[in-house]
Amino acid sequence: MVSDLDTVTVGQIERPFGVKGAVKVRSLSDVPGRFEALTSVSLVAKDGKTMDTTVTHVRRAGERFIVGFAGLTTPEEAGLWRGSLIQAPRGTVPVLPAGQYYECDLVGLGVQTEQGQPIGVLEEILELPGSHVFVVRQGAKETLIPAAKKWVTAVDLERRLMTVHMIDGVDE
Repeated sequence: MVSDLDTVTVGQIERPFGVKGAVKVRSLSDVPGRFEALTSVSLVAKDGKTMDTTVTHVRRAGERFIVGFAGLTTPEEAGLWRGSLIQAPRGTVPVLPAGQYYECDLVGLGVQTEQGQPIGVLEEILELPGSHVFVVRQGAKETLIPAAKKWVTAVDLERRLMTVHMIDGVDE
């Protein structure tokens, strides 16, 4: 397993699919052709268990993908990886246009206001109908920020910092 900086999380396993060990996968971004081009990946379970494997087949199923991995041959084996992340070497995924980011690059960023006041850490990205929302937490406090250019004024991946426009009183 390579370090998180050398990989990009491209999907999450939702559940087993069929009788041959395939899984249904939710894409974590909308880069065209991403799954069809995957070869070697790492599966990372919530408990930290990892498995380096190869992709044996991919097909689209609506907004999801049905993916087969070498080493998963039964629904029971596939079920053990439910909720796991699929990571690919960073060099094998397309470079995104300026202003677009992989979800895995954003999660964990510190978030601050335009005035430099810390809001917290971006811990989750919710996929809501029509838009995405950043969930930023600082201790027990949770702030929801629309994932839109109107609200996100800067993203600095090197400094691991996101700057957002806040309306007075919204974060209280």
